[in-house]
Formats: sequence, structure tokens, C-alpha cells
Amino acid sequence: MKKLLSLCIAAIAVVMIAGCDGGKTKNILGSGDSLMIDSTAEQDSSLYGRCGEDCAMNTLQLISDKGDTIYLGYDPDAEVSPVRGGIAVGDRVAVTLGKDEYGQAIAESVINLTTLLGTWQSLDRKFEIKEGGIVETIVNEQKPYTSWKIVNSKLVLSTDTFKIYELGADSLYLENKVGIFAYKRVK
Repeated sequence: MKKLLSLCIAAIAVVMIAGCDGGKTKNILGSGDSLMIDSTAEQDSSLYGRCGEDCAMNTLQLISDKGDTIYLGYDPDAEVSPVRGGIAVGDRVAVTLGKDEYGQAIAESVINLTTLLGTWQSLDRKFEIKEGGIVETIVNEQKPYTSWKIVNSKLVLSTDTFKIYELGADSLYLENKVGIFAYKRVK
């Protein structure tokens, strides 16, 4: 228990230190990705990394982009799982931290970036989310998406910001103030 608490405190310290970038541009997806976020925009507090082998039903083993191994629990009493897109060993994820009723760090939101990648289609849109923050539009649109990033558990497609309502192997539901948009995966 002390080891878990120490790891949680270390994770929070890493997030706090990472947030103090002196007004510079910082990489939000890790050293292998090229997606950059302007420091004048909303700061992203997510942790990025891969799922480790010790992931369980209510526990995430995150191997961060910096090489740290962090164990985080989920809220077992949550009505809706905080995990979007499932978790599997080796999957790339974005994790937003929260606190449980005892003040310990938990995974408040887990977005599986590996599941998010791919081609998505609705009645009026068809686009491919690629690594490195690139979106390729496959059909002509008035306002095509050209880029993507995760900022504080939200998906930003070009200039549109969405809550990921649901993410599955073959479905994606995005929500904003206009409503919920449904997409199916195209293979």
C-alpha cells in the first residue's frame, strides 16, 4: 500500500513539474510522436504511455513515456467505466488523474489511443485518424478535419472539441454542445 501511495505521489509530482514549461511549446504525445500543443492553449494534464502486463479489471499499469511504471485504480463505484476503448497490454493510452474519497490518485479517464486510430464514417463524414496527430479526410467536406489531439480527456479534431462518449472496436460516439455524433469503423 505504501508503494502504491508513493507511486501515486510521484505521478502527481511528474504532472505538476510537466505543467511548468516556462511558456514553451511541449510535446503531449511523447518522444516518438510529432503532435505539438501551443502553450498558450489549454494545458493538457494527461499522462501518456502504454498499458503494462499487470492491468486488471480495476487497475491500470501505465508505463509512461518517460519510462516510469505507475499503478492506478479506477473508481469501482462509477456508474460508467472511465475507460474508453478498452485496455490491452501494449496499447497506447492517455490518462487523466483524479482522486478517490481518501485523496489517493486514481485514473479518472483512460482513453485508448490505439483503438482511436483508424478510419471512421458517419452519414456525412469519413476520415482517418492517424498517428502523430494527423487526420485525413476521405470525402469532400466543407470543414474537413486535418489534425487531432487529446486535451484533458477530450478529443480535439482540428478546432472542434468533443467528449468521447463511447469508444469501441467498431464504434465511436463523440459529444459536444450540438449533440452526439455516431461513427462506425471502416476497414
